[in-house]
Amino acid sequence: MTIELEYSSSLNGASYLLFELKQVVKLKQVGLTLPEIRKKVVEENLFQFENKGRINRTLPSVIRRAEALDSELTNLMSEGSIEMCKVINLYAIMKTDLLFFEFMNEVISEKFRHNDYLIEKKDMNVFFTAKAEQSEKVASWSAINTEKLKRAFMQVLYESGILKQRRGNELNRLIIDQQIKEHLIRIGDAKYVHAMGE
Repeated sequence: MTIELEYSSSLNGASYLLFELKQVVKLKQVGLTLPEIRKKVVEENLFQFENKGRINRTLPSVIRRAEALDSELTNLMSEGSIEMCKVINLYAIMKTDLLFFEFMNEVISEKFRHNDYLIEKKDMNVFFTAKAEQSEKVASWSAINTEKLKRAFMQVLYESGILKQRRGNELNRLIIDQQIKEHLIRIGDAKYVHAMGE
């Protein structure tokens, strides 16, 4: 399923959300429709957020990610190990967020290719400056929005296991389960495997 993506800063309000994605995937598996899933998540506070407004901000991203997963990845997401789930979630984020995918592809996978295991502030700044030059949309974002987005990107790296420490700058190669790797290549999504550093 190809989704035409535009640059977006939606990762600001919906960075990693692994637990939340698992909840939505389970509801999808039992056959609930998208409106039913939305209703159930909100009414039963399935994401366990104290702030109900946050549900409405994050739910569209989580549903988009769940929709990006085919039946095999959906099954692995609900039955696989936490490591598998982290990789699938990272894939779903890249699949639904063009800017984050390009960051993974142009910055992170390049670092791994050159055995460079440090991400520095300048790497992030160079990436965002280049994107602002290529895209009027990115160029129109406020400095505050861009800074928040840089933090959101780092948060995703940390929670997926690529960044060793939350406040650190040392990178870690992900170990991608063979089953997931082969499946992504088979469905024509090898570029995401490459972006994760394989």
